[in-house]
Amino acid sequence: MTRVTRCGQTALTLTLGLYFLLVAFGNITDYGTNFQFVKHVLSMDSLPRDPHVEWRAINSEPIHHFAFGILIAWEAAAGLLCGWSGMRMALRLNSRDFEQAKTYAIAGLWAGVLLWSLAFITVGGEWFMMWESTTWNGESAALRMFTLNSVALLFLQLVDAKTDALN
Repeated sequence: MTRVTRCGQTALTLTLGLYFLLVAFGNITDYGTNFQFVKHVLSMDSLPRDPHVEWRAINSEPIHHFAFGILIAWEAAAGLLCGWSGMRMALRLNSRDFEQAKTYAIAGLWAGVLLWSLAFITVGGEWFMMWESTTWNGESAALRMFTLNSVALLFLQLVDAKTDALN
């Protein structure tokens, strides 16, 4: 693998770390904006009335805040893992330890993949039927981020031929 590939892996890791940290920061400093999203998705109040599924709705504001807090912590953790690992990767671009420096990035990207696929696509999208809302539907954004995290995770799985031969 060339230095260019290592630089690309590092830059992508740092970019996604920055993305997650900016999302978490935005959710903290402008709490009300995205809290409304979580509240409406969990309440299922923007969906057509359907007694077969409306029992799933959660109308407890403390639970809405708790769920939003979990999402913010999850985003921050993914960002910190990717950011920390990206810095370690940058410092080890020419080292045999470059592959080991990816460890936290891989954990952070898995956290991101699971955030988008579990929290947004599965729980929000399917259980709370976010896909049916014309106002509070974040599935396309979640799919975009799931895809970006997944592709980054695949890129990080590329291993130097030299490093691989040493193991």
